Amino acid sequence: MGWVAVCFSLLLNLLLPMSPALAQGNGGAASLPLLTVEMLQQRLSTLDQRDGKPTIDLRQVAIDLRADSDLRDRFYRLVQNKLQSGSRPIGLDLSYSLVLGELDLTKLGLRAPLYGDALVPLLDTETQAQLSRDRKRLNQLNQLSRSLLIQEKSTAQQIYLIRGPLVFVQTHFTGNVVGADIFFLDRLLFQGTQFDQSLSLPGARFGQNVNLTGARFSQEVNLRNSIFFKNARLDQSYFAGVVTFQGTEFKRDANFNQSTFIKEANFSRVQWLDNADFAQTVWKEPVSFFKGSFDKALFFTQARIEAPLSMRQVRFSEPINFRNVALSAQADFGDAVFQERAYINVSGLDFNPDQARILGNPGQIGKVFSVPSLSGNETLLRNLVRNFRRLEQISDAYRVEYTAERLRLRELRQRLLGTNVNTAPQLKLVQIGFTEAQAQAIASRRKVHPLLSVSDLLDIEGIDLAAYVKVRDRILTRRPLSPLGRVQLCLRWLWLDGLVVLSRYGTGVGLIIGIGLMAVAWFAVLFWFIDRYRRRLPTPIVPPLAQALWIGVSFFACASIGLSMVLRSADYPAPILIWLAVLMLPLPLACIARILQKGRFHDLMEESYLREDGSMRQLRLLITRLPVIPLFPFFRDRFTPILQDRRWSWLNYYDFSLNNWFKFGFNDIRLRDQDVPGLITVLVWYQWGLGLMYVALLLWTFSRTIPGLNLLLYF
Repeated sequence: MGWVAVCFSLLLNLLLPMSPALAQGNGGAASLPLLTVEMLQQRLSTLDQRDGKPTIDLRQVAIDLRADSDLRDRFYRLVQNKLQSGSRPIGLDLSYSLVLGELDLTKLGLRAPLYGDALVPLLDTETQAQLSRDRKRLNQLNQLSRSLLIQEKSTAQQIYLIRGPLVFVQTHFTGNVVGADIFFLDRLLFQGTQFDQSLSLPGARFGQNVNLTGARFSQEVNLRNSIFFKNARLDQSYFAGVVTFQGTEFKRDANFNQSTFIKEANFSRVQWLDNADFAQTVWKEPVSFFKGSFDKALFFTQARIEAPLSMRQVRFSEPINFRNVALSAQADFGDAVFQERAYINVSGLDFNPDQARILGNPGQIGKVFSVPSLSGNETLLRNLVRNFRRLEQISDAYRVEYTAERLRLRELRQRLLGTNVNTAPQLKLVQIGFTEAQAQAIASRRKVHPLLSVSDLLDIEGIDLAAYVKVRDRILTRRPLSPLGRVQLCLRWLWLDGLVVLSRYGTGVGLIIGIGLMAVAWFAVLFWFIDRYRRRLPTPIVPPLAQALWIGVSFFACASIGLSMVLRSADYPAPILIWLAVLMLPLPLACIARILQKGRFHDLMEESYLREDGSMRQLRLLITRLPVIPLFPFFRDRFTPILQDRRWSWLNYYDFSLNNWFKFGFNDIRLRDQDVPGLITVLVWYQWGLGLMYVALLLWTFSRTIPGLNLLLYF
């Protein structure tokens, strides 16, 4: 039986050094050797070199830091003394280790007063500037505390410096990891780390990169009022508890890609000075970005948001990417500030207005939505319109419709002028932006089977996303149009282009009013010139100089007001001015030139061409009135020539132009039906016809933009 006693003794010797808690550890925790004081002293005496820096190697061990552990106090004292010894920073590596109990990082740091210049040699310029701001802030808080609480003395403020890198790759912490007001001067690597309890580092300052990729947080994460001076990586992490980043500042990229948030997340008052990446994240509970500030781009690409998202009073300076987001809860952008370059890309957004809502300031939120193309986003745009109608934000609903029609207009233009990649020769493909190799690949592909959509180009070898984006607005894959179909499509494009350009598809009241003022002033000057400037020989019939000055100044003032309204309201002023030039310049100028060329020789040369109804003077709605006086003699007797010997007689021409364009005026002024050159009649009827279409467009715009005013249609 001697051999049995020997085996039992060996087994007992193996089990005694092991802590009883290790037997209850997860996974392979029981196989890790328990760190003893002797082992710790040995490893402190022989440091490893990692990236040129001495490092304490405590990898693949079990460290018992619980309250009843004999190792706890000596561990903190020995490790702290080693970390603080010497002028060179020393790192700490706990990779693949198991830490039992609470880890207090402040006990590993160098404790130093917040004030004074003792820390200056250890800090870089940016960190010194931040330290100065912290001192000022704490001084203000102390003064406020003394004034409110009548405290005679304030406690001395201290910080803790950890100079070397901390490497905790796949470390397992069974207790809390705590530490307040710590300056980490070197990098932190927590890749794949598991936290069974909370991580609490309020007021921390991270001087170098922080890597928490693949970390798993089972309880609360508290990084309130912290500052990340370099890149922060928390991608592919799992947050099972409440997450608090309130008041934190990210000076470089912040990466939360593919992370999962199970409980509430508080990112309120966070300053994001560089890109913030929340792509492919999952949000199970509410998240708040209240009063945050995004100086660069914000990415929520392919995120799944299952709880309310609060972006209230957030300031955006760059685009927000919501491509392919699955939104099944409320997203609140109330009182958010969107700078000039900021917009929300919602292409492919999975959004059902019956289950979720998008909130924002009325008249503002509808302007910031953007999608690159209509294809694949028509349902989304209709759902956004339904969302804002249910919220009674009609102007935002119409703004989304305007965005949809602009995209439809671009699609029609592309069908008319685009290059069909299924039929175009290779030389044409090279001319529109493809390389010769890409054009050859397209030709080889379409011989097998034609491309069904433009996005099929990405499946061809050699064509990447950059090449696709460069040419996607100039190509198409549909069948060629017949001549009749092309004419119909061209007319449809012109009609839609007129609605979009001249009225922003019924959403620009200021724009349509500005166009009307410019048109009224222009035609008033034309009619004044035709009526008052008849001839110079043999007997001059010309207007007095004073009246010419009055009409010129009034035209300049009225046209300037209209032009300023157009420039302020229009998204694209140049197309509007082109439309107005095409409608109001060629035909009127041709008529006037022909009249001056032929001369005028007819009866009643001394009388005005315009007649006014002298039976009454009142503001009249003249939408059914025709611009020429009737032939019935009794009606002719009611119309008398307008007065031309009064200083204010030039106002009659504005009244006549107002009657023809806006269909209302102060007097019923019409063109006489006797002894009038035909070209003048053509010009009057031309303005009246344009005015009829303008009034229809104006009333349609009013009905869409003024709540409750349904003059023509109500969508």
